[in-house]
Amino acid sequence: MPSDVIIDGARCLERIRRLYAAWRNNDGTDISTNDNGALHSVDAVVLIRGQKEEDFTYSKSAAMQTWLFGYEMHDVLVVFCHDSVIVFAGAKKVNYLKQIETEHNNKENVPRNFNFIIRKENDEKNLDEIIKEIKMSHQGKTLGIFAKDKMEGPFWQQWQNCLDRNSFETVDISSSIGYLIAVKDNEELGLIRKACEITGKLYSKHLKDQIINIVDSERKVKHSKLSEGLESALNDEKYVSSADANYVEMCYPAIVQSGGNYNLKFSATVDKNSLHFGGSSIICAFGIRYKSYCSNVVRTLLVNPSEEMKKSYQFLLDCEEVILRELKHDVPLCDVYKLVREKVAKERPELLSKMTTNLGTALGIEFRESTIAITSKCTAQAKKGMTFQVSIGFTGLENPDGKDEQSKVYALFIGDTIVVNEHESCTIYTSSKKDISHIAIILKDDDTQEDDADDTPVIVPRRAAAEKARTDPSVPEESRQEYQKGLLRKLNERAEVRLTSQGDKVSAEKARKINNSYKSEGQLPQDPDIQDLKLYMDKRYETLILPINGAPTPFHISTIKNVSLAVEGEYIYLRINFFHPGGIGKQADSIDKENVYIKELTYRASNDKKDDVVPASNNLSHIHKLILEIQKKYKDQEQERKQMEGVIKQDALVLNASKTNPKLKDLYIRPSLANKKINGTLEAHTNGFRYTSVRGDKIDILYSNVSHAFYQPCDNEMIILLHFHLKHAIVFGKRKQIDVQFYTEVGELTTDLGKHRNMHDKDDVLAEQAERDLRSKLKGAFQSFIDKVLQQKSFPFEFETPFRPLGFHGTPHRSMVLILPTTSCVVQLTEWPPLVIVLEEVELVHFERVHFQLKNFDMVFIMKDYSKKTQSIQAIPMAELDPIKNWLNSCDMCYTDGPQSLNWAKIMKTITDDLSGFFSQGGWTFLDAESDAEGEGGGGGEGSELEEDDYDPDEDESEEEGSDSDYSGEEDEDEVEEEDSASEVSENLGSDEESGKSWSELEEEARRDDAEKLDYDSDEASRSKKKGGASSKKSPVKSRKRPASSPPPMNGKKKKR
Repeated sequence: MPSDVIIDGARCLERIRRLYAAWRNNDGTDISTNDNGALHSVDAVVLIRGQKEEDFTYSKSAAMQTWLFGYEMHDVLVVFCHDSVIVFAGAKKVNYLKQIETEHNNKENVPRNFNFIIRKENDEKNLDEIIKEIKMSHQGKTLGIFAKDKMEGPFWQQWQNCLDRNSFETVDISSSIGYLIAVKDNEELGLIRKACEITGKLYSKHLKDQIINIVDSERKVKHSKLSEGLESALNDEKYVSSADANYVEMCYPAIVQSGGNYNLKFSATVDKNSLHFGGSSIICAFGIRYKSYCSNVVRTLLVNPSEEMKKSYQFLLDCEEVILRELKHDVPLCDVYKLVREKVAKERPELLSKMTTNLGTALGIEFRESTIAITSKCTAQAKKGMTFQVSIGFTGLENPDGKDEQSKVYALFIGDTIVVNEHESCTIYTSSKKDISHIAIILKDDDTQEDDADDTPVIVPRRAAAEKARTDPSVPEESRQEYQKGLLRKLNERAEVRLTSQGDKVSAEKARKINNSYKSEGQLPQDPDIQDLKLYMDKRYETLILPINGAPTPFHISTIKNVSLAVEGEYIYLRINFFHPGGIGKQADSIDKENVYIKELTYRASNDKKDDVVPASNNLSHIHKLILEIQKKYKDQEQERKQMEGVIKQDALVLNASKTNPKLKDLYIRPSLANKKINGTLEAHTNGFRYTSVRGDKIDILYSNVSHAFYQPCDNEMIILLHFHLKHAIVFGKRKQIDVQFYTEVGELTTDLGKHRNMHDKDDVLAEQAERDLRSKLKGAFQSFIDKVLQQKSFPFEFETPFRPLGFHGTPHRSMVLILPTTSCVVQLTEWPPLVIVLEEVELVHFERVHFQLKNFDMVFIMKDYSKKTQSIQAIPMAELDPIKNWLNSCDMCYTDGPQSLNWAKIMKTITDDLSGFFSQGGWTFLDAESDAEGEGGGGGEGSELEEDDYDPDEDESEEEGSDSDYSGEEDEDEVEEEDSASEVSENLGSDEESGKSWSELEEEARRDDAEKLDYDSDEASRSKKKGGASSKKSPVKSRKRPASSPPPMNGKKKKR
């Protein structure tokens, strides 16, 4: 029991009152319809819990304790007599339960007194007193107990022996208490709603995505592995971020069934068969328990369903709708069952024998209340506030279109957690969608006829959709643009709701850290220099004490911008500049502008030395030296602090002592641990990986800290690797790292071009064969390692493999590389530093420099967190534009394009400064070159003001050439320079190669070229000055800014020098 337990006395007393009202039949209910007949016949109610069980089991005693006290307590006896409540427990538990007594009053149906008895070594006397109290309660003959609860322990045995010595009759009151606690109050409904919210997140964002990825990649994963992975996902904060993770647990082991073997009961055990997705159904059922209150969800996924399967599934949805519509206040549960059965018998009689016999049970602290079930024999009435897990299914259905024996038999099963209303249909708490468009997974073959497909929207795995988009050039541009307009509109709506609800938190910059030198005047150092009004540096508190108007005034070193020392004649001047509003730099912008600031201070001291007295200037020189020293130390500390931002302390790695741990040897790590490459061993343990280098370095990566894991085989690559993109940075090599990679080389990274090669050279043939064998061996070793790791119970994620057919070339950092999409990311892992962009974190993709005269373009990723810096991939060949657009379109990613490069730092700052204004003016529509908002001055007007430079058609091409110089690593130049530059290069090459000039002649020619260039630059400078003067005389009405939709300036030819 938690040490900080606080029992809600008022709530407990109110529920005791409800118990006594039902017991005495003072609540006005009909005994024949509310299952309280057993409760009315007893003289006392006994609630006892023995010692704690090793395995958790649902019991009515535990449910009643939780309902009354909010917690489960062991070795506690509570006896409800007609006029009193007896509590018999240890001293600590009695102190907790005495909180109820403070709320005691003389309300109707409340016992007159509470008798708290503390257990001692010899409890026989106390037990005899309790027996006497029971015999004085009403007739004192009949006890209400929970007959099905199995208990153990000396305390329970002692009580049982005491009852055996007395001749009491016992009556099982489980159904009466179950009916009593089945009606939930608002607090209980809130806990069930929270449990359903977690259940929905786990299904939609974890289990469903995993199954789709498995189907997409055609991997073999066992049902038991999926079930265990779902339980491990409870440790992931993104699923339980809005709840207290300490109180989240599974109601029962998650059920995953497929391949013709179905058991539509929640007591079914999960088998170890692999997930089957060859045109069959996949049933998923699980529930989350939050603060002892349960929830449940059941969903069926259909893989390549036939028309008959879709029809049967839609009929199943209609049957569930009948349950939700008819289950209302005071309606007998058997009547609801009959209505559903009549519907099946009338519309689909062949399914009547295949329907589940139980359509749901009451749900709450216990997962199932068997006495309150939607069956043919249950006459109990539903009440407003009751919560049910409603579930209906058909099993043993035949699928003649199945490709194998496992696909020829399938089952359908759906279920939700609902609450009963008085006059309206039930309210569904489990929000995960279950219509056919959200549960059908379509895997189309290459020879599938498009004409045969219906218009029903279905789930298409991202890889399948992406490959189709890549290989299918027939996607019309018009339909793509229309679809993107709809995505852009929805994006603006979602972003406005998400960001404005945060109260403009995105625009809040990190405030500058305020360093207080001293908390009180008593901390000021008592130094003679301070008393003599000299400048003094307090090294301990990093504070400079300056005399101002005769008073020593402290300034922390962080407030000082810079300091300078100057000698002028007989005096030395010390000038100190401070950070202040209106200054230059981010530090000045982040200062609180409501205060009064000193901009600078200058001190003067004489340089003269008289009568062997130390000159006053020595104080200024000494302080100048100390300021620079302390400033350097402080800046180093701040730099180290910034380096450690975002780093959290990991939990300890739980080592697995088994020698059969998954292990990979001879791996290098990136970033490297030293200046030279050091190999080591990667080993998987209970809750994480450990990499041990040959020199003894140890690096731990916990499974819970891995955001995405990637496996890139050595197909068409010179390395094979495992890459981990982390949630929180870890520190090694004195730096924080968010990406860690383990790799090994599979061939020579360099080739000797001077070596004579022959295609029939025996050594070369043997070397190539050895390299092929090595590649195959390494791929097998890495795949075996991954398979073993995935089989571990605590491994919560999957390894993603990049899709090479979808790759495109670009420059994310310094060099041109191959960018590869994966299931959920866009990555480049071969060269360091890597590129990992998580698609779920991307708000919008914008293509820059998209113009028919250019040979390449840039791709900018705008994050959903507007405070994060945008990421860009530059110099992508223009031929890749349509395939990338098709891929993004198939992934439901919104994109825009434009002819210019934008200043994204300035744009994002403007947006975050006024989010509501940004979305009121059209939001991201200003990026859409075809948007009507530009012409109306909406979002496009803002975008046009955010251009990096103004455009003047009379200016020289130097700016344009400068922008292209950023992409000088490309082999091809832009068409604006191609004609003349190509001819000049060819002429120069021809003259150099044919004439065979000496080195001295070439150096002389280079000097002449340099001199001509200097003359040319000076002429250009004077020409630009004249142009500047002329432009200033132009009419101010004319705008020099280029609109966002206009093409970049292009002149016909480059000027001759």
